[in-house]
Amino acid sequence: MGDFTNNYGGTDEENVEIARLNADVEADTDNFENWEKLIRACESLDGGLNRNSSPQALATLRNSYDRFLLKFPLLFGYWKKYADLEFNIAGPESAEIVYERGCASITNSVDLWTEYCSFKMETTHIPHLVRELFERAATHIGLDFLSHPFWDKYLEYETRQEAHDKIFAILNRVIHIPMHQYARYFERFRQLAHTRPLEELVSAEELARYRAEVEGEAMQLGMQKTELEIERDIRGKIDASFYQIFQHTQTETTKRWTYESEIKRPYFHVTELDHSQLINWRKYLDFEEAEGDYNRIVVLYERCVVTCALYDEMWFRYARWMAGQEGKEEEVRNIYLRAATLFVPISRPGIRLQFAYFEEMGDRVDRARAIHEAVLDTLPDSVETIVSWANLERRQAGLDAAIEVLRAQIASPTVNIYTKAACVTEWATLLWKVKGSVEEARAAFAKDADAYADSRHFWQQWLDFELQQPTNSEIESKHLELVKRVFTQMCTKSRLSLSVKQELGRIYLNYLQHRGGKEAMKDFLGVDRQLFGPRSVSLAGKAKDGKENGVVPELDPASRLKAESYFYNYYELHAEPDENAQGLADFN
Repeated sequence: MGDFTNNYGGTDEENVEIARLNADVEADTDNFENWEKLIRACESLDGGLNRNSSPQALATLRNSYDRFLLKFPLLFGYWKKYADLEFNIAGPESAEIVYERGCASITNSVDLWTEYCSFKMETTHIPHLVRELFERAATHIGLDFLSHPFWDKYLEYETRQEAHDKIFAILNRVIHIPMHQYARYFERFRQLAHTRPLEELVSAEELARYRAEVEGEAMQLGMQKTELEIERDIRGKIDASFYQIFQHTQTETTKRWTYESEIKRPYFHVTELDHSQLINWRKYLDFEEAEGDYNRIVVLYERCVVTCALYDEMWFRYARWMAGQEGKEEEVRNIYLRAATLFVPISRPGIRLQFAYFEEMGDRVDRARAIHEAVLDTLPDSVETIVSWANLERRQAGLDAAIEVLRAQIASPTVNIYTKAACVTEWATLLWKVKGSVEEARAAFAKDADAYADSRHFWQQWLDFELQQPTNSEIESKHLELVKRVFTQMCTKSRLSLSVKQELGRIYLNYLQHRGGKEAMKDFLGVDRQLFGPRSVSLAGKAKDGKENGVVPELDPASRLKAESYFYNYYELHAEPDENAQGLADFN
């Protein structure tokens, strides 16, 4: 056997395999298949685990399941498997702990809550404890359109207990809920209602009203009814009122069936959904929001963010809707926390930055800073996050604090040169627009122009800076010199592709055409020839000659991708979804 740290409780061969699978998982924690392979390997340790298996094998299994379900907490089937394993290994108390963890992780899983209640029915013989669990479950999943397996289980338990009053009480709740198979619950309720005392069917006030109506109708007809006849007529009126409830539930169910029938995957999975599924969820949420029932809206959002957990669009929508409800700050915070810490990959930091702004709004500035820091720990080159953090400091602590954030990123050995170039442009922009010092901003651009010469963003920001400076007829020639100097340096110093130089060149040509002086068209035509002319007279030909002579080494593809990237804020990319989109909807 290998050393203890590699002893997973199996044979040498099994230990080596699990060590390899653990390494695969750690190398790519988002790879679902690797996790599945690890879980299967752990389950088969020691010829299949049971209460007599070695402590190391059991610890290996539990560790793998714990890490797997921390990463993918919405997989109700694996929570059930884990609970079954714990039941076989350590008994009902250990299984119950797993069920509790699972139901806390996926609070709206009809399947998991139903399995938990079924487990409790079989392992606990104290009725009030079982009923308490059923009632807890009902608060989370009772309004779900597909909650009929849960209600069936609850009714099954009370039938075992021969608690007919409780069966009737459950049915009296269910007949009000728009849900799949609603009609059969009403039929059972109606049949049972005929056998229950009048006092159990309606409140004392309603019963008195019905009695008064029946007796009044009899007096108008000059009839004297027996108590039995009065009860029969009262039951008829109560039955009619129940039928009105049925008709209302039927109408509400039919409205929702339009959307429910289009949901093809009501559970979480790591693979993409079809565009049609996202479109249906959007329409369903629009419908439920228009209906205006807070509890039903929350239930639907919770279902949606299970199925669509990896789509930040739905988390944004949920948080925005909740923020529009009075006094729901903690609920909004919880939505952001779940999205940021569990579901939306950090490679898409937008939801985390929105969370930071939410915390800043609530005077939790330290938390907002911590969110930015956490993103940069994993994504040190997230320009969007760096700029966001710098402006957080500008708002809360002033210009110097903002510049300090940028200075730290520029000095960091983990930040690449293209990100540093973006930090310099943001620094210059702060000096210009916040401090009001054009000369300091220009100096910031010029200081390290050689170091950042291969950054498209650097040159575009510098060019925009010069173009936006106010001028008049007396200083326009000086202004032209400054703009021309930036453009010329970009052309001569950078290794950007011709297409990028052409893009920036069009901006310069437009400037010459609209604001240039008497000699501007000479410069215009020269730039036009260099950027758009044949190779023999253009920059493209000079660049080719330089590469062939080994004078100017070309950027490798990976560096070029970084050098020519565009940087956006997540809110700049929000757009109305395409309702005609087809095929799989990319998470990004």
